[in-house]
Amino acid sequence: MTRKINFNAGPAGLPLTVLEEAREQFVEFKGTGMALIEHSHRGKAYDAVHQEALALLAELLGLPASHGVLLLQGGASLQFAMVPMNFLPPGRSADYILTGHWAKTAFSEGGKVGTVRKAADSVGADKTYTRLPQPQEISIDPNAAYVHMTSNNTIFGTQWHSLPDTKGRPLVSDMSSDILCRPVDAARHALIYAGAQKNLGPSGVTVVAVDKEWLKSARTDIPDILRYQKHLDAQSLYHTPPSFAVYLLGLNLKWIKSQGGAAGLETRNRLKSDTLYAAIDRLSGFYKAPVEKSARSWMNVVFRTPTPELDDAFCAEAAKAGMEGLKGHRSAGGVRASIYNAVSPDDVKTLVAFMEDFAKRRG
Repeated sequence: MTRKINFNAGPAGLPLTVLEEAREQFVEFKGTGMALIEHSHRGKAYDAVHQEALALLAELLGLPASHGVLLLQGGASLQFAMVPMNFLPPGRSADYILTGHWAKTAFSEGGKVGTVRKAADSVGADKTYTRLPQPQEISIDPNAAYVHMTSNNTIFGTQWHSLPDTKGRPLVSDMSSDILCRPVDAARHALIYAGAQKNLGPSGVTVVAVDKEWLKSARTDIPDILRYQKHLDAQSLYHTPPSFAVYLLGLNLKWIKSQGGAAGLETRNRLKSDTLYAAIDRLSGFYKAPVEKSARSWMNVVFRTPTPELDDAFCAEAAKAGMEGLKGHRSAGGVRASIYNAVSPDDVKTLVAFMEDFAKRRG
């Protein structure tokens, strides 16, 4: 078997040890005579997997006792609607900080539920997002129901490296593409959500961490399936969960813990991103990174060669060399290396060596 290096923006790669353990237990799960995906979600075999995943998430996120953790479905896209449906009552408005496509989508979906306003919008004249707003550019409504941010921009390659000042308003953060790449100040968040398919596990499960006191203010006149409180009360078993996705999530969380948790991964991810950005800057006569240096993402490194044709050639040749998923998003073009938690420092070194060779041959 020859494993390719997965630089896809999502679904992303999982550590090989996680995949191998899942393969070993797939047909018969821990001597039960059945695959886990055949077990009842109310049975003892699955319940142990489920509860362990919840406990590991709380531990690795450093959640205070004030916060509960949920395992939901529908991806971050459902959260774009679920957050305002729960926390945006009639007569109030919510603030959104727009820093890219997904932040704009969350803003748009929120506007279908209630009143939303732009607290900031860092779009450039070329309609791209290559910077983050400065503190003085962020205007917070003192009566906002909450302030929504997107911690990492997968398409244009920006990332918040410190939290914005929300002036005491509840902070909601979409961390789909950088959750557990570093420690999280969970206590400063009223709610965190993340699709699992980039840093945590496979697609099909969504992680939510919510302040239980703030949750008491949530609306109750919406369908129960969309109420966070219902899912919290049911320990994320209100309906049938994506059991195998939760199992893989749990295995990956164990791997994250074995790497030193979020703090250990911060060291690993800093090394990877520093290595890749250093190569781009060193070869600046050929490669260009459009993002302001202070806002560069550790997770999604975006860069360009001198021409779109060379961008395409770079991605095609890299694929032949065993590196998948390097083509930039269709709205941004260029090259994008998504170096999520499972991507190793050696994988990044392989990419850098290819970049050096490509620039030498094509420059």
